Amino acid sequence: MRARRFVFFIIFFPFFSSLTNAQLCSGSLGDPVVHLTFGAGNNPGAPLPGTTTTYQYVSGGCPNDGQYTIVNSTANCFGNTWITIPYDHTGDPNGYFMLVNASIEAQDFYIDTIKGLCAGTTYEFAAWIVNILKTDACNGTGIEPDLTFNIEKTDGTVLSNYTSGFIKATGFASWRQYGLYFTTPPNETNVVLRIRNDAPGGCGNDLALDDITFRPCGPLVLASSANSISDTISLCEYDNTTLTFNASVSAGYNNPLYQWQFSVDNGNTWADIPGQTTTTLVRAPASTPGVYRYRLNVGDGNNINLPSCRVSSNVLTVMVNPKPVPVASVNNPLCNDSTISLSASGGGNYMWSGPGNFADTILSGSSPASVNISHASSDNNGKYYVTVTSTAGCVNKDSVTVIVNPNPVATAGNDITLCKGSTTTLTASGGTSYIWSPSIALSANNIANPQADPDTTVTYIVTVYNQYQCSDTASVTVNVIPTPVANAGPDKKIMEGQSVTLEGSVNTPDVTISWTPVNFIDNPASLQPTVTPQSDITYTLKVTSTVGCGVSTDNVFIRVFEKITIPNAFSPNGDGINDVWNIKNLITYPEAEIEVFNRYGQPVFHSSGYNKPWDGTLNGKSVPSGTYYYIIDLKNDFPKLSGSVFVVR
Repeated sequence: MRARRFVFFIIFFPFFSSLTNAQLCSGSLGDPVVHLTFGAGNNPGAPLPGTTTTYQYVSGGCPNDGQYTIVNSTANCFGNTWITIPYDHTGDPNGYFMLVNASIEAQDFYIDTIKGLCAGTTYEFAAWIVNILKTDACNGTGIEPDLTFNIEKTDGTVLSNYTSGFIKATGFASWRQYGLYFTTPPNETNVVLRIRNDAPGGCGNDLALDDITFRPCGPLVLASSANSISDTISLCEYDNTTLTFNASVSAGYNNPLYQWQFSVDNGNTWADIPGQTTTTLVRAPASTPGVYRYRLNVGDGNNINLPSCRVSSNVLTVMVNPKPVPVASVNNPLCNDSTISLSASGGGNYMWSGPGNFADTILSGSSPASVNISHASSDNNGKYYVTVTSTAGCVNKDSVTVIVNPNPVATAGNDITLCKGSTTTLTASGGTSYIWSPSIALSANNIANPQADPDTTVTYIVTVYNQYQCSDTASVTVNVIPTPVANAGPDKKIMEGQSVTLEGSVNTPDVTISWTPVNFIDNPASLQPTVTPQSDITYTLKVTSTVGCGVSTDNVFIRVFEKITIPNAFSPNGDGINDVWNIKNLITYPEAEIEVFNRYGQPVFHSSGYNKPWDGTLNGKSVPSGTYYYIIDLKNDFPKLSGSVFVVR
């Protein structure tokens, strides 16, 4: 029987087709006359009216056989044998759906009277269903729901029906749409929807139901635009392009009438366009940025005026994009040889142009986008334009004026040489304000001509600013010559007849050198001359600044010791000749220490000072003839004297 009814509708309603999951309209649909979503909110939702279902309402999330609930999600039911449904079929986490655990006996579980339809009009009924049993539940043999959808007259006469067949388990929330189409009888505006579960009772046979709709179904209405091959047209505000929309309407209505509509709120509400009642719409685009949607409504005769009776074309979308609002800027004021930084924001792409054939483009740049011009000069002066393109391709312009000011030419005068303790005046020029660095030993660091009295040589750098706050630098070195300080070096000791080198020094090279007296000195003009005085003497070092920074003197004393003569033998035999070891001039060293040893290292003589020469005895007895060894310490920082003396008997 279902096959014969299917053929009947195909003959008289060529805009329908039979799909795998439903017999749905293959022409065009109108706005939903009825849209049952079960509402939205926190779990659980309110029960359905008592006339809607014979099942028992429960507030829990896992109804038993012959029960239902209204929820926005379900999970972990019956030992986790039901799938998890996190939200309704539209993806709304708060959207309710009807969760059904079928009764053991096959019976109707949803009945509703649909009111406000148009008489003699074809409608599509559709609903979204999901088998909530997991594939491995019931040992993999769970019962699958088998639904019959009936559309009846209020007296029970069946107008159309459709059987879903067994709805397979998928193991996840795989919502599928099922439905049918029917035609209301003449003078009938109300019908009854009856949904029956024909599957046998047992393990399984559980489902979720959502989004029941009744929509007018009619000829296929295809709208297109002469301005674009797609359903979306992108324009810029103030675009003068004329929009031309055309629609084709398949057969199916005896007296098709037309009405173009537009929407500015994403299709939530639609308004008729006065006078636009043909299949072609020609109009200028809106000048205000926004998203504008257009469609053609088609009705059979006077049904064109009834939203519940007419169908609509696909929606054509016109996006009127705002022009970018560019904001161009430059890092004025600028000075010669600095870097010009041009910046713009408000778009996606930026194209700059300016004096001297300057051009630069930034594609898909971040905002703001910057362009730099290094080593700026007056040649770069002028107006720079930026053409800004938005991501939607809309264009606008802005400009900035670049002014490159000249730099001052700083001078600081010639380098200066002065004596330590003196003062000099620094001289800068070329600008309107000045900053000196370092500021050490300056009377001020922010004037052109400060006084300077540094203790050491300093290089001063002056930064000169002009009226544009552009700057230049110059430098001057103040060479400080110190007052000479003579140092004749440490006093010296020598033996008569010896030479010694004086250790003179001076703190600055810019001096002349002279020693006095010039007696016994090899070079009186040398800082470290060699002297050979015959007796004690004091030398004076005089240093004279060659640049007029003063004179300094210092003395050094040379102590000349008499030379001693040590005999290598004597004969203490009592003949009055050479009877003692007479060391000439040793008496002049009163602190001298004299020691004599025999060949075995045993001391035989010791004396502090040499007032009484050694007579060749030890403890009043004559030492044997032979060689003896001596050590003489003069106690004047000279090296000890050592040698041998032969005692002759």
